[in-house]
Amino acid sequence: MRVLVVEDERLLADAIADGLRRRAMAVDVAYDGAAALERVGVNDYDVVVLDRDLPVVSGDEVCATLVESDAGARILMLTAATAVAERVAGLGLGADDYLTKPFAFTELVARIQALGRRARAATPPVLERAGIRLDPHRFEVTRDGTPIALSRKEFAVLTELLRAGGGVVSAEQLLEKAWDEHIDPFTGVVRYTIMNVRRKLGEPPVIETEPGVGYRIR
Repeated sequence: MRVLVVEDERLLADAIADGLRRRAMAVDVAYDGAAALERVGVNDYDVVVLDRDLPVVSGDEVCATLVESDAGARILMLTAATAVAERVAGLGLGADDYLTKPFAFTELVARIQALGRRARAATPPVLERAGIRLDPHRFEVTRDGTPIALSRKEFAVLTELLRAGGGVVSAEQLLEKAWDEHIDPFTGVVRYTIMNVRRKLGEPPVIETEPGVGYRIR
């Protein structure tokens, strides 16, 4: 899952990003509204975590622009305001969910995961295929009941393959959803990560390579 965190309090923004990365999400950070709009223009995000009180371009304006442009990302608004009227106003702009500060990080993660499932074709909370069972909330993977230990990037790649439901996922799509904007698009990191996931899942192999196209779980 690819997430953009837009928050002008840098310590909070970086803390949120680091926590989400530990949950195997690809995360970019913007510290003002203008930078957020630039990133949305070049990257495909599943969820945008958006503070309402932003410099340069307000969070409200960023939200309205995302909705008008039909970017496809789900919007989770953050605010220090606790009044019901403020929350209603934010949702009226087109935000999909609302969370007031201070918040529990576990609740933030749960809401992002729920919005991420809504950002694409409906997928169940727990993904299963070919004997593999992946639980994003618990960060657990098993094959035929046997626990499989994966790194965060390996977990993210396997998640995208399972979400495809047997369809082919290109290396470019895996880079987009499992790595942030600083990754070198010409690196062999996808091939290397796929190789490690195959090895850890064991025999018989379930990840197929479609030459020149991508990967899928048969």
